[in-house]
Formats: sequence, C-alpha cells, structure tokens
Amino acid sequence: MLNKILGKFSKDLGIDLGTKNTLVYTPDKGIIVNEPSVVAVNVRTDEILAVGDEAKKMVGKTPSHIRAIKPLVDGVISDFEVTEKMIKYFVDKVHSETFTIAPRPRMIIGIPIEITEVEKKAVEDAAKAAGAREVFLIEQSMAAAIGARLPVSDPKATMVVDIGGGTSEISVISLGGAVTYRSLPLAGNSLDNDIINYIREEFNILIGEQVAENVKIRIGSASALKEPLEMEVRGRDLVNGLPRSVAVNDTQIRNAMERSINKIIENIKNTLEITPPELVADIYENGINLAGGGALLKGLDKEISRITKIPVRVADDPLTCVVRGAGVLLSDIDLLEKVLTPGSEEL
Repeated sequence: MLNKILGKFSKDLGIDLGTKNTLVYTPDKGIIVNEPSVVAVNVRTDEILAVGDEAKKMVGKTPSHIRAIKPLVDGVISDFEVTEKMIKYFVDKVHSETFTIAPRPRMIIGIPIEITEVEKKAVEDAAKAAGAREVFLIEQSMAAAIGARLPVSDPKATMVVDIGGGTSEISVISLGGAVTYRSLPLAGNSLDNDIINYIREEFNILIGEQVAENVKIRIGSASALKEPLEMEVRGRDLVNGLPRSVAVNDTQIRNAMERSINKIIENIKNTLEITPPELVADIYENGINLAGGGALLKGLDKEISRITKIPVRVADDPLTCVVRGAGVLLSDIDLLEKVLTPGSEEL
C-alpha cells in the first residue's frame, strides 16, 4: 500500500544499464541522465565518493584507499552492492526536483539477450533495493529496435546489431520476439583494448583506457577514410618509465581494430545463415540497423554492407536507442506485454 502511495509521486523510469554508460529516461522530460557506469568508493569506510561523470574523472588516478569501480561487466552485474548504490544515486537525481521523500518508481531495464536467470534476478534485486516498486526487463536489442522506431510487432523481419561497451548483440526480430540471435563479448571495450595493445607493441608506450577511447572516437574507422587523420597520443614509456608522446594515424588504428571488427561482421553473417529464408528476404529488402555507441565508428556501416551485400543504416542517435525504447514501453503497456523478457515480473 505504501509503495502505491509513494509511486503516485514518483516518475516511472526507463533505464539502459550499460557497461560504459547508464542512461535514464522519464516520460515527461525524456533522457534525464546519461553518465558513465562508474562509482568511486573509499574502501576504508565503504563511503560512496562520486558516481557517473565525477567518478570517471578518477579512473586511473586514485590513491590506494579509493577505488573507481565499474560494477557492470559485459552488461551484467559484477558488484551487486555498488550497482544498487549507483541506481539509487540516479533515481534520487531524477527525483531531486520533486517533493518525493522515498521514490518508488516503476522501472523498465534493458538487459543482454543471453543473460542467465541468476543475472536477471541480480538486476531485479538491485533495482528493488534502490527503491523500485516494480521492475520489468527487456532485451537490449529489442529495446534498441523500439527506440529506433522499427516495426518489431510486424511479421516482417527486422535485423538489429547493437554494439555497446561490453557486448555486441545481433538479433533478427519478428512478431515481437527474437527469431535468431547472437551475443558476443566484442564491443567498444574490446576495440579500446586493441588500441592499447597495438600502441604498447608498436611503440613501447602504455596508454590508459580513456586515452584509447579518445583515439577510437577521433581517428578510429572500419574502412579507409577520404582524408587521412592523425593525432598525438601520450603515455608512459615502458623502457624508461618516463612520459612520452607519439603520433598515430587512422590506418594504424584501423589495423589495430581490424580483427575485432571482422569477428563482429563474421557473427552477423553467421546469424543470417541460421535465419529462416523468408526472414532473410525481408532483411535484404529492409537492411541491417546499427545501434549502440559502436555504430558511431566511422565507416562501420559501409564495411558491413560491403561484406554482407545488404544495405546498412545507422539509427538516429544510436547511443540512446535502448533507453528510448524502454521509454516508449513505459507508456505502451500492450507492446510491453508482447516483448517482456520471460522470467521477469508479470504485469
């Protein structure tokens, strides 16, 4: 009864609980939170020092008693207590301008398609511990398709490739469900690690994750660019331990990421191979849809199209597709009933 009363004064939330970023959507204001999934903790006192943007600034720079924790690995919870506190922080942030003392929102949360029952339960329990009165789980690729305004309920096939921070999910969707799918632990973080390893092997320089991500965003590409790009990278010389910088170009970074990109494209082809022929015909007609932060990699759509011989389009604002899809479901109960992940709460 108390939950229902408090729920009337709470905002329902759509949440994309990502490996790299957590996004929160409210029906009245749209996307209200878009911050890194990082929490800074004082290990001596268990005190939360910072969450999101402020915590990300501390990554790689903390003293021994402070840890900048990333509580989600490959889209699933690796640290339950920290995830609970992170969700609670974002819930309180959303309700900071209201008079609600104890928010009890209804939450729709995007989860990986191959998540286990134990991992599902961990997401539900963390959300409830953070104050949710009801929790509904939706597959991220389905949420991305809904967020991209694709016809997921139609008998025609929709193919979505959602390349996030920790995982890439490839789904062929028809009649409100995934007919064939693959999930692989190759995504944005893998590309960052490829860049780190390449610069270490080629130049004997060690760079951090944030530097690698910046290199990927600025000059990274999946296919040759019309105009060459170059940037300076700073790190620690592994020979003498002193700071050192080196210039790298787009060709070098493309070569560094080539193996991971080829594996993602190979899995797209493998998914097509096990898809019923009637649905493959629809995909050839309607094309492949890219979502997630990885979709922003320069030339990725062209490279996938070149190899698969299928048109490829990047969704509008691919970074926010999943949370926008969860937001649509907050106000479309009929569609939510069709696409709700089995094993989560019933309506």
